Amino acid sequence: MDAAEFRRRGREMVDYVADYLENIEQRPVYPDVEPGYLRSLIPTEAPMEPENYDDIIRDVERVIMPGVTHWHSPYFYAYYPAASSYPAMLADMLCGAIGCIGFSWAASPACTELETVMLDWFGKMLQLPECFIAGTHGHGGGVIQGTASEATLMSLLAARCKAVRWVQASNPKKSEAEIFSKLVAYTSEQAHSSVERAALIGGVMMRKVPTDNCFAVRGDILKEMVEKDKAAGLIPFYFCATLGTTPSCGFDSITELGPICNGENMWMHIDAAYAGSAFICPEFRPLLNGVEFADSFNLNPHKWLLVNFDCSTMWVKNRADIIGAFKMEPLYLKHENQESGRHWQIPLGRRFRSLKMWFVFRMYGLKGLQAHIRKQVALAKEFESLVRADKRFEICAEVILGLVCFRLKGSNELNQKLLKMITKSREIHLVPCQLSGRFVLRFAICARATESRHIQQAWQHITQLTFELLQEPNH
Repeated sequence: MDAAEFRRRGREMVDYVADYLENIEQRPVYPDVEPGYLRSLIPTEAPMEPENYDDIIRDVERVIMPGVTHWHSPYFYAYYPAASSYPAMLADMLCGAIGCIGFSWAASPACTELETVMLDWFGKMLQLPECFIAGTHGHGGGVIQGTASEATLMSLLAARCKAVRWVQASNPKKSEAEIFSKLVAYTSEQAHSSVERAALIGGVMMRKVPTDNCFAVRGDILKEMVEKDKAAGLIPFYFCATLGTTPSCGFDSITELGPICNGENMWMHIDAAYAGSAFICPEFRPLLNGVEFADSFNLNPHKWLLVNFDCSTMWVKNRADIIGAFKMEPLYLKHENQESGRHWQIPLGRRFRSLKMWFVFRMYGLKGLQAHIRKQVALAKEFESLVRADKRFEICAEVILGLVCFRLKGSNELNQKLLKMITKSREIHLVPCQLSGRFVLRFAICARATESRHIQQAWQHITQLTFELLQEPNH
């Protein structure tokens, strides 16, 4: 493919993408295929000779689309949003074209510097304390990770390194292995599984902290667990708080938890992967009160801020804690301006992801991004009102942002059957969670294209299936 054909095919692809997104609600949101469906549709080996581009494009519809779960359909209400916007897609095209591997300042100065500035822009939109902003006299700053899972792992490993150095400062003869065996981290029983996975990778113990009736961790419970572990000779070193838990969008009480972590010399990381984007709105910013106690903070613009996957933003209060834990300087990476480089992530190579933030922030503006968040919260409130108006159903957690947790009044088995009927219909897509031992359905406002009419149609579909379910014997 030469430049001339690339121009032509590029225009065709933009048209294909625009048509796909404009007409996405006409496709079944959930695929009707079985595991292994794809293997029989394509050859068992790669072709020896070049194939025709038109044939490849035709196979996208024949092979790929039948097996796609359409995350950007207005009938997709599972998990949390996967952000998407036309400006971000265009920026991704440019990122692919530049194709730099931004592992250091010298490898691509613009890649390094734009990322630092975009994290400062975003940090100011969130009204983060100045200590998290790189362009001030503070010692912190921000970096783009691939996912919140990576951000959690980075924070835990940095905290582990800091804890080892702190212990060895007063006990030089203690080995790292001996210290590792005593380290203990904490997180909510409602936290994402990636937090526990970070502890497995980091080789440290992880304690699950029970939550209150709002599915939030409170200070008194954490303090009690820390004191008990210290009395047993363990070394509490890390706590991962969650703002917007995956099951119910619950919020840990960081104003209570932060002073405890600071007083015990424990690293506090805040995972706000989904909910964090809402903090650009003044009415939701109080949910972030207490961030000043945190050592690190993370959210995913690729969930709710119209920036395509992958783009997970992370800020640290003291960048030396991250850099000091992971900095390596082989000769081939040395450069006179190397201190301007990035030693803040697991992989060495990094894409020019800040371009997406730059395009989206400029083309939407803060007001446009706030309007997007508020619209989706309003749609969730609309769905909540529909559920509350039907006496057969109940709301299972406070609706704060764009997630509604609800269920049919009755047994877990009854709700499991309802979800199976919803999934089998492939008209809307939901996933469940478990809250206080109850099987609960999650309804998350996800797609940028979702409107009130889609919410109304989704509820009508749910109530129709509910009617059919309750007509069955034994119900």
